[in-house]
Amino acid sequence: MKLTNITTDMNTVYLPLEGMESEHCALIIDKGLATVKGIVSHKVEFNNKRAVIKTDGSIGVVIKAAEIIRGLGYEVSIIKKSFPVLNMSCAACAISSQSILENQDGVVKATVNYANSTAMIEYIATLTDAYKLKSALQSIGYDLMIDESEEAKDILEELNRQKLKQLQIQTTGSVILSLPLVLIGMFFMDIPYANYIMWILATPVLLFFGKQFFINAWKQAKHRSANMDTLVALSTGVAYLFSIFNTLFPEYWQSRDLHAHVYFEAAAVVITFILIGKLLEEKAKGNTSSAIKKLMSLQPKTVTVIYADGHQMDIPLASIKTGDTLLVKPGERIAVDGTVSAGSSFVDESMLSGEPIAVEKKLHDKVFAGTINQKGGFKFTADKVGADTLLAHIIKMVQDAQGSKAPVQKLVDKIAGIFVPVVMGIALLSFMVWWMAGGENGFTQGLLAMVTVLVIACPCALGLATPTAIMVGVGKGAELGILIKDAESLEQARNVNAVVLDKTGTITEGKPEVTDLLWLNNNSQFAEVLAAIENQSEHPLAEAIIKHLQFQTYLPVQHFESITGFGTKAIVAGKTFYTGNFKLLDTNAIKIDQALRAVSDKWLNQAKTVIFFADQTQALAVIAIADKVKVSSVDAIKQMHDAGLEVYMLTGDNAITAKVIAIQVGIENFKAEILPEHKAAFIKELQAKGNAVAMVGDGINDSNALAQADVSIAMGKGSDIAIDVAKMTIISSDLTKILQAIKLSRQTVSTIRQNLFWAFIYNIIGIPLAAGVLYPYNGFLLNPMIAGAAMALSSVSVIGNSLLLKTKKI
Repeated sequence: MKLTNITTDMNTVYLPLEGMESEHCALIIDKGLATVKGIVSHKVEFNNKRAVIKTDGSIGVVIKAAEIIRGLGYEVSIIKKSFPVLNMSCAACAISSQSILENQDGVVKATVNYANSTAMIEYIATLTDAYKLKSALQSIGYDLMIDESEEAKDILEELNRQKLKQLQIQTTGSVILSLPLVLIGMFFMDIPYANYIMWILATPVLLFFGKQFFINAWKQAKHRSANMDTLVALSTGVAYLFSIFNTLFPEYWQSRDLHAHVYFEAAAVVITFILIGKLLEEKAKGNTSSAIKKLMSLQPKTVTVIYADGHQMDIPLASIKTGDTLLVKPGERIAVDGTVSAGSSFVDESMLSGEPIAVEKKLHDKVFAGTINQKGGFKFTADKVGADTLLAHIIKMVQDAQGSKAPVQKLVDKIAGIFVPVVMGIALLSFMVWWMAGGENGFTQGLLAMVTVLVIACPCALGLATPTAIMVGVGKGAELGILIKDAESLEQARNVNAVVLDKTGTITEGKPEVTDLLWLNNNSQFAEVLAAIENQSEHPLAEAIIKHLQFQTYLPVQHFESITGFGTKAIVAGKTFYTGNFKLLDTNAIKIDQALRAVSDKWLNQAKTVIFFADQTQALAVIAIADKVKVSSVDAIKQMHDAGLEVYMLTGDNAITAKVIAIQVGIENFKAEILPEHKAAFIKELQAKGNAVAMVGDGINDSNALAQADVSIAMGKGSDIAIDVAKMTIISSDLTKILQAIKLSRQTVSTIRQNLFWAFIYNIIGIPLAAGVLYPYNGFLLNPMIAGAAMALSSVSVIGNSLLLKTKKI
């Protein structure tokens, strides 16, 4: 998005506007701003392309104004970026980080994902910047990595490796010290100085190996916040301090005829189990993002460049520039996107498209970064490098999708946001009830119950339930050649019961070829005129005609007009000509010779598209164009029918051709000669009947319909606009992937539900048990050490269940 300056003066804000074409547009925006509370005065300056707003200083007024402007169909310059977030230890940390970011001036939207430790932030250009956002997060103990260089990415990787290594050391040390602690606590309490020995063993576990829990809890407390570290620090800290008191002053309890129990082993073992859980969690989270790592590993580090004098040299990938000539040897990975300039070979594109069959590449064919050259060597010219390659776009799309949140996550975030304070309240209540009603051991039992409640409660399982499943689901989609734009579309695809297919480029190959051309009275004197007109058009059918006519130079065209749904009108050498369908000629009262009409009817019955070429009075030629049905289309549509999906075909082509294609692929419901705007209307009709509709298309003319659909799917070989609008992209353009995407959605949502069920049930059952609700009935009290183990395993079990998605067949 183009950026322009936004400046502020006291409570005056200048918002640059895009898409404002007239004073009428300015009036519409001005009326919209009048509805925003907190705006004292406002005016829209059409000449300066900006809105001048004076506010009363209320928080969020400018953001609300920007939302109103965008809602009216205009734009305010907004940057959308993803940043790694450091120092998060649980789901509550993600909620805190998101909350602080959302409350920064200039931030339109912020989403923090605990599973992959990233923040997706949309902000108004100079009302704030990445440094201010970083500073805001640092103020509550977290950090934002804003450097996007390759060196920064390497540093982040190294930080993550060091973090994992440090966690392994902490866990190992805790286990070594906790084992003798447990043995003494359970079997050798009568040995001399047992309490002091346990104190010595427990101290490094808490204050060295587990120090980050206390440091992070203190940082949270300073900002009147709480997270999982708070629960761990409180529970183990209370048990540790209580044990120290009982070790130093046992007579306090002995004078009351009570035994001075110590719980050093409980405090240390809880820390140990939580560290074990963290270690397993980090490793499992790494596995959920394995798809991204695989994609990132596809590009070679170096590449062979051929200079103008024929000299060859291996250079780093980052040094390649557009236009460079590169050499690919057998077995090597292709470094960037480009066009074959010499030689030929077969290239394995399965890592991008999911298709196992190698694709032949010859002169002028396109090759893509990350694919593997097989037998032959060839040279190619670099067309797209760095962030512009198809592989880079795929990686970014997968990263963005994995970092997005499914709608169900909003409810989970609300619960996670209040979870820690609620648990602390329950723990305190448990202690008070036990102290007042627990008899002579009430204080000690209450303290244990409070510690156990704090230990067993786990916001992490809740926070990981949805994002880990989304990460695995999106990653698996990428491996299958299905690119998913966000978590919402992955969740919604499971509801699809109606699939609408565009014909050209979706059901068919999208590579139309002229099969027949008949001139009136066999007089082709206007062939050069036809070529000149079609050369002005961007329609795929025009390209087929140009290719067939094979002219190298073209006559000048004085006027060219594209008539949507009909064809074109042009003036060449002062004379008006038309190219298009029968309706175009009929509308303009142009006669069609009987011979041309007869042959056109014959071609229509052969499922060919018929194009007429005419002057102002009569048709001069008739052209037949055929587009082959994809090999996979028939099987894909049968699979969709078998799965209970209603399948529809829409086309701007004539009714006869549409019917033949529909019969050929097994579609009963189709509409022909349909205009682009009517495609969106047809989808609205299906939605009005209660259907969840998936629209599959590949062209610019499908963009409105794709935007209207519940789930929009673009063919990877289609137009950039269609791909931008669509929520899913099938790289190989294979229709069998549609059903795979729907099945993947159902499996992912099923996994999310299982994860959430486990996370909720675990806490709903575990917290009351820890508080001691069963004690009055059967004398059962949960040991804090067991609670620590259960808490550690809860997160790991959720991640493990998400990873099972990888093994499920689609």
